[in-house]
Amino acid sequence: MSIPVILASQSKARRDVLFHAGIRPTIRVSHVDEAAVIVNTAAQQGIDPDSMTTKERVPLLARAKAAAVYRDYIAISAAAVAAVGEEHVSRPLTDGFGSIASVMPIHDAIDAEEGMANRAVGPLIIGCDSMFELDGVPYGKPHTVAHARERLALMRGRTGTLWTGHCVIDAATGSMISRASHAEVTFANYSDDDIERYIATGEPLEVAGSFTLDGFGGAFIDGIQGDPSGIIGLSLPLTRQLVEELGISWTDLWNLDRDEQQGTGYGSGKAVDPKAPRDNVNQPGDGFIDCACGHKHWGLNGASGVLLCRRDPESGEITDVLMQHRALWSAEGGTWGIPGGATADGESSLEGALRESFEEANIHPEDIAVVGSYVEDHGPWSYTTVFAFEKPGHTVEPRANDDESLEIAWVPFDKVGSLKLLTAMQTDWPRFEERLRQIAADYEQ
Repeated sequence: MSIPVILASQSKARRDVLFHAGIRPTIRVSHVDEAAVIVNTAAQQGIDPDSMTTKERVPLLARAKAAAVYRDYIAISAAAVAAVGEEHVSRPLTDGFGSIASVMPIHDAIDAEEGMANRAVGPLIIGCDSMFELDGVPYGKPHTVAHARERLALMRGRTGTLWTGHCVIDAATGSMISRASHAEVTFANYSDDDIERYIATGEPLEVAGSFTLDGFGGAFIDGIQGDPSGIIGLSLPLTRQLVEELGISWTDLWNLDRDEQQGTGYGSGKAVDPKAPRDNVNQPGDGFIDCACGHKHWGLNGASGVLLCRRDPESGEITDVLMQHRALWSAEGGTWGIPGGATADGESSLEGALRESFEEANIHPEDIAVVGSYVEDHGPWSYTTVFAFEKPGHTVEPRANDDESLEIAWVPFDKVGSLKLLTAMQTDWPRFEERLRQIAADYEQ
């Protein structure tokens, strides 16, 4: 089994570099405020932010991005470890729907699965940041047409340095290591018309230095001295060195074979409708399984979600349930269910549910307590519904964080059954409702 890799970046170029090197990473965006990181670090050091060199900035930002994703995973792991209650397992294909085949303490179920909480090594979290330096001035993404035009004109016929900071964190141990790569880039003497037509592609607006090596801009680069993959956004040689310095073999990260590399790559298998968002990517654990029940199920490692309840602070009775109104492009679009998705490589079903609910619905794991679970086990595939309560004194503020939801909303407990529910949820809700009432009655905070 390979060691999972988490790329703390939504850069397609970076994930493609890893993909073509035999690694399909899990993508987790850090949402780091880069300007704030620079300003705060400079303040701590008692220096002017403008005095920080590009060589100093890029590893700093790479560390910040990797550390942000690491903190999220630590919070998820902690919430899983703190889980209480029981896991009920149903095997409907052999025992019939609604039957319970086994009941066990939820901690026994967690211990039986490979997950972040009981790994000795990994996942490895990789953070990167790139800046282009010309005349000692660092340039990040231009974002606007005017800035891109100005920078491309300034770079014409000249040579600058592309710096890329790298950070690798072993999530199992917390060990962190970081460094920067650099390469000299010489640009062609392109015309004003070339600049305008390049800007019209949209490519230079959201890339460091306003250019790419692996896209439309590559033809206007006359020469490179240094690491070419670092120019694309992730230096393979440097990343390998950092991984090895953590005591891990690079080849232990390979999770692709050549046939997979030459197949669909990062095209989304998730969409069931041509209107599905173009940015969806296929990640480790994504994919459909043909089940003996006659249906295709999403999640090569199974799938899971969080059924979160809010309780009355005085009586302890459940008042509301957090529900997801599913995007129209998704399977059974327009119905209501719970936030969740495929279990990624290297995480348990409980950890996957907590991660998915955080990413999709803004349910921070620190704000909830896991109080039980229900597994519908079809043999090669299973779905785990994680029951959770909002912690006293905490407030979960739901938000649709991606395009998989029309909305995320608190729904009165007694109104859930009247919604147009996802088929599986409609079948399970009467049993879930009964069990949740019992858990709430027995729960000790």
